Amino acid sequence: MDIRILAIAAVLPLAACSQERPPVDSTPPPPAEMTCKADAAQSYVGQKATPDIGGAILKAAGARTLRWGPPRSAMTMDYRQDRVNVLYDDAYTITQVSCG
Repeated sequence: MDIRILAIAAVLPLAACSQERPPVDSTPPPPAEMTCKADAAQSYVGQKATPDIGGAILKAAGARTLRWGPPRSAMTMDYRQDRVNVLYDDAYTITQVSCG
């Protein structure tokens, strides 16, 4: 085996260890263009869940997206500051308006 290949093979693992890693960015992400404000849409609790009411809730909350929460349905726990959640019961009566 050529001595140069052996020398390169011995140095490569050390070179990999000596490389500097980029610093971890600890700054928070920039705020979403539209941030949900559920307090502004609480007046819709008790009303019937309809597409028109959904649009009004979306506008009142200042959110970008709306997520309907039917009764007995599983929902992901991911938090999105630009989303308003509208939960309703079997009679399509809105029971809760929240952000996330």
